[in-house]
Amino acid sequence: MLFPVHRPRAHVFALSLLLSAALTACGGSDDPAPTPPTAPEATPSSLTLEKIGGYSTGQFEVSAAEIPAFDAASQRLFVVNAQLGAVDVLNLADPANPVKIGTLDATAVLVGAEINSVAVFNGTVAVAIQAPVKTDPGRMALYRASDLSLISSVTIGAQPDMITFTPDGTSVLVANEGEPSDDYQTDPEGSVSVIDVRNLAAPVVRSASFTAFNAQAATLRASGVRIYGPGATVAQDLEPEYIAISADSRTAWVTLQENNALAKVDIATAVVTDILPLGLKNYGVAGNELDVSDRDNAINIRTWAGVVGMYLPDSMASYSAGGQTYLVTANEGDARAWGEDNPDYLGTQNPSLGFIEELRVSALVRAAGWQVVPPQLRSLAGGTPLAGALLDPTVFGYCGAAAGSPGTCSAAGELGRLNISWVQGYKTDAMGAPLRYTSAGVEDANGDRLMYDRLHSYGARSFSIWDANGALVWDSGAAIEQFLNSADCRLGSNRSIPCATYFNSGHNEGNALDSRSDAKGPEPEGLALGKIGDKTFAFIGLERMGGVLVYDITNPAAPTRVDYLNTRDEWVTDPPSLATVGDLGPEGLVFIPAAQSPNGRPLLVVGNEVSGTTAILQINLSF
Repeated sequence: MLFPVHRPRAHVFALSLLLSAALTACGGSDDPAPTPPTAPEATPSSLTLEKIGGYSTGQFEVSAAEIPAFDAASQRLFVVNAQLGAVDVLNLADPANPVKIGTLDATAVLVGAEINSVAVFNGTVAVAIQAPVKTDPGRMALYRASDLSLISSVTIGAQPDMITFTPDGTSVLVANEGEPSDDYQTDPEGSVSVIDVRNLAAPVVRSASFTAFNAQAATLRASGVRIYGPGATVAQDLEPEYIAISADSRTAWVTLQENNALAKVDIATAVVTDILPLGLKNYGVAGNELDVSDRDNAINIRTWAGVVGMYLPDSMASYSAGGQTYLVTANEGDARAWGEDNPDYLGTQNPSLGFIEELRVSALVRAAGWQVVPPQLRSLAGGTPLAGALLDPTVFGYCGAAAGSPGTCSAAGELGRLNISWVQGYKTDAMGAPLRYTSAGVEDANGDRLMYDRLHSYGARSFSIWDANGALVWDSGAAIEQFLNSADCRLGSNRSIPCATYFNSGHNEGNALDSRSDAKGPEPEGLALGKIGDKTFAFIGLERMGGVLVYDITNPAAPTRVDYLNTRDEWVTDPPSLATVGDLGPEGLVFIPAAQSPNGRPLLVVGNEVSGTTAILQINLSF
């Protein structure tokens, strides 16, 4: 005879759990099985880039492939085609053979408009749309990645440039650059649109404006922020370019490229909380050497006292290390050159027709005085128009500068070919007004010369890492140009061409050794970060020299170079032939982690604006 066994209720409950688990394993329950934990991604010891595929628009030097973005669910790649003013949609299911399957055309949202940037989050595509008249307000539109249908659109600021989602996907941020008209008579305010997209069908726009800083112009200038547009307020002069966002989606940083500064934005309130000057790079100290001439028939990487670099970053990205947020910038450099296509601007010296801030050193300090220079330079000091400029011999005596003479400093093989900005670097009084000198170099209120004791060049020929408050943590210094001149650097798909043979070449030229040394060198512009295992890597596109540099930036204070791939295979034909040349002018980059990649391997997608090609690079890991 069997007697019932009395057990505590806890034991009965435990048995029921065991029975439930057994039934589930046998298919006897509708409850889903628990998802097993994902194994942590292995950390590589190193990596190399390999081009495995690409797509060509067949269009040369018309910006037919610029900014890429990827949607993992649909395995679609979205690439801004500025030549069409649209977005090319590529099927990336087979990364070795991307196929164009559609287009996003902004004219359905705004007639005559063009798309400047694209971003993707969980099946939603956001695009930044510039109005037909770029100084007019633009639009932000949302589309479904799966069928390319339009969801909604909203009005934002003038000339929206870069667009991005917050990491949590609740907001879209747009950098509204607000560049002036070509004659500089219309100058819209720069701004950052903060758009709540939790309801995709009805986005809510707020504008992070710079108008609160208008009364702080003098203080900002004194701190190093470049505010110099003719007659511009602070809000008009600041030109937002690129956005990076903290991992917690609370803070955004925005590059103000022409202003050599960053803006810090509180996303919850859509308020610009700070403007952070980036300072200057001293090319007179060891570690910051550069090549300044395209006419010396040599690679001459050396220090130049009195020459500084304005970082003027384009792309920026953020990452976390040691519990802190760090910002990575590609220090491209950019000059304001408006009215340069109007011969009457310089020909008639009419300041209402444009504004050009860039001059060669040889034109600025010509011993006999200026020939053709911007009218704003001649009237810089007020009163009697200026007639020329001098170099301070106490700073530039090393290249022959003397009182009233630039010496050999202005020679083509010295500093003469270097492009610099005339709006800074001259001596001033205590109030910041330009001091006047005679042609003999004597300070005189009635003189007609400026005296420059510092020459400001464009960009820093580097990439940098900054902390969350804009303090410089690390800069690559002279490393990029030195690497391009080293035996370790090789060009071409099979890495067989010495980089030094075509050092500082232009992306639209053939056989052009040293041609960009007088400008911005290799010109780091595009940037993407990728975390693989416990390491963070920076992928930096060199716009002029071409190719992608890879650095391990896991330790923000001590990055190390890992790889460089430049798929340009033909370097002699001028202009280059699309049939044989490869990829030219990397503009935008996007990292695709292995977990989202169509082939299960991490990928890097590069939009090349000059060749009009989208390159698919596989990231091969070593362990």
